Amino acid sequence: MTGHTENEITIAAPLDLVWDMTNDVAGWPRLFSEYASAEILSREGNKVTFRLTMHPDDNGKVWSWVSEREADRDTLTVRARRVETGPFDHMNILWRYEEVPQGVRMVWTQDFAMKPEAPVDDDWMTDNINRNSKVQLALIRDRIEKTAAERGLAPGLTD
Repeated sequence: MTGHTENEITIAAPLDLVWDMTNDVAGWPRLFSEYASAEILSREGNKVTFRLTMHPDDNGKVWSWVSEREADRDTLTVRARRVETGPFDHMNILWRYEEVPQGVRMVWTQDFAMKPEAPVDDDWMTDNINRNSKVQLALIRDRIEKTAAERGLAPGLTD
């Protein structure tokens, strides 16, 4: 069995700002509430390899892993995968961006499978990702929209 999630949000901000802020991996601790740190390990063209470290969970455990992501500005997509998979057999994420009249629709699609020895199964992780994605997407939207307002930027389709 495998897990699959798809979550989206529309951000009332220009595409360039949404793209730049969400692809600034080193700045993710200011964008996401769950990350304590994001350490860039290497850059090669449009591909970045990085270590994410979360804030301690309810049991005091700190989760950390290495991922890589490759951004394609022409297609408005980013493909990411965990390199250090931890409890996952695999974890792949597709970020899609689309300009809409209200701003930018950002869609996260996650395909994954938990290892047999993982403490949770695919169904549990699917529910967890869906629940957490809604929280993180709302935070990201709010933080980007606040930045857009501070800079006097309005959403709008480009010609």
